[in-house]
Amino acid sequence: MAKRSNEFRSIEELMKNVIEENKLKKGLTQLSLEEAWAKLMGNGVVSYTQSVELSGKTLVVKLNSSVLREELSYGKEKIMNLLNEELGEPLISRVLLT
Repeated sequence: MAKRSNEFRSIEELMKNVIEENKLKKGLTQLSLEEAWAKLMGNGVVSYTQSVELSGKTLVVKLNSSVLREELSYGKEKIMNLLNEELGEPLISRVLLT
C-alpha cells in the first residue's frame, strides 16, 4: 500500500497519474475517437461504419458501402482536421478508408 502524502493535489492531476500508471491512455483515446466520429459524421455515415481505429497516427475506418467510401475519400483532409480539433490534440496525420 502506498504511503499517504499530506500534500494537496487537484483531481485532474490525480486522474492523469492513474491513467499513466495503469496504461489507460490508448483505450480512452479509442473511446474518444469513436464518440468524435459519431458526433461529426452523423447517423447516416455511422450506420455504414464497421469500425474506427487509430493505428499509430493513421485513422483506419472500415465501411460497408463502397459509394460512401468514395464520397468520404474526397474529404479526408477535412475529416482529419475536424477529428483532431474535436479530440483537442493532433492525433491523426492520415486517414485510411477501407
